Amino acid sequence: MGSLAHQFVGLKCSPISTTRIVQSNKNLVNPIIIHTKQKIVSRAGAVATTNAQTRERIKLKEMFEEAYERCRTAPMEGVAFTVEDFHSALEKYDFDSEIGTKVKGTVFSVDANGALVEITAKSSAYLPLQEASIHSIKHVEEAGIFPGFRDEFVVVGENEADDSVILSLRSIQYDLAWERCRQLQAEDVVVKGKVVSANKGGVVALVEGLRGFIPFSQIFSKSTAEELLEKELPLKFVEVDQEQTRLILSNRKAMADSQTQLGIGSVVLGTVQSLKPYGAFIDIGGVNGLLHVSQISHDRVSDIATVLQPGDTLKVMILSHDRERGRVSLSTKKLEPTPGDMIRNPKLVFEKAEEMAQTFRQRIAQAEAMARADILKFQPESGLTLNSDGILGPLTSELPAEGLDLSVIFPAEES
Repeated sequence: MGSLAHQFVGLKCSPISTTRIVQSNKNLVNPIIIHTKQKIVSRAGAVATTNAQTRERIKLKEMFEEAYERCRTAPMEGVAFTVEDFHSALEKYDFDSEIGTKVKGTVFSVDANGALVEITAKSSAYLPLQEASIHSIKHVEEAGIFPGFRDEFVVVGENEADDSVILSLRSIQYDLAWERCRQLQAEDVVVKGKVVSANKGGVVALVEGLRGFIPFSQIFSKSTAEELLEKELPLKFVEVDQEQTRLILSNRKAMADSQTQLGIGSVVLGTVQSLKPYGAFIDIGGVNGLLHVSQISHDRVSDIATVLQPGDTLKVMILSHDRERGRVSLSTKKLEPTPGDMIRNPKLVFEKAEEMAQTFRQRIAQAEAMARADILKFQPESGLTLNSDGILGPLTSELPAEGLDLSVIFPAEES
């Protein structure tokens, strides 16, 4: 033990350096301080970031509120692309190909079987000949369809071979024709219809592009169905039912209206239908009247064909009208400015027809007045008398004091 202690006596230890201790302590403390500072800086940065995001949100909110207010009060302000532009763009690039849909298109090519139609910037469709018009046509050009023609079409089908769309104008025209017929029926007007076929019950006529049925009971004349084919008849609507596809017409009702206008002495326009040795049959608004050879001209007519031909248009005067028998007597003789004009200058007769008819009616009225005056001369109890000046005047104050002037009497013409 003593030797061990003796050994330690000679040992020397270097003094402890305070600098190293301080340095060591610095190395020990610095990481903690740095970490704490980093936390503080990190939290401060987070707070700064949060504040920046809040400001951004507030700014965005203000922008949205401003945009909402602008859309509400002035939606199109500063916008160059209008609603019309939007619809135009839709028409160019998109369309509904469902059957029954109406689309606008422009024809860019035609052929013997129909027409090609551009309906969008990327799509084209086909208009078959049978769908180009409600009327029977042999080429689309007859319906006014040429390249550049633009209209509204309706989709009626699809070509499975190439998925192209099939269009129709006929379907649209069909609906418009029914609407037109309903309007004409409501207005109770007379229309013209061409007879195109016949059956046991009557005949079929085309009116506004639609096929209408005329029962024989509703035909005014006693003509047969064969005689009526290809003829135009005045007609009135009896029934217009698009849902049932029923269009019933009447020639008899139309003729009843026409006959009320056939007053004696009136001038009407007619067309020569046929010639007979005894005269010419004239169609005057669906009624056949007879222009007897003796009523053509004051001059003798030996051959009617030298004066008139079937298809000629002329003005005639109504001489008589037997409604029960359906007979009308006509005259051009009464319309001649000078005797023989119907043979030498029929154009003058046509131009002066109304003027000559007025003169004729005045003569008839004056002749009738003269006849009544002659009777009243011998009937003083009637209250009328004829004075020395040729004035038929009243004996009472109920009639005009000047009476009726019969001093000028035109000579009556031979009939």
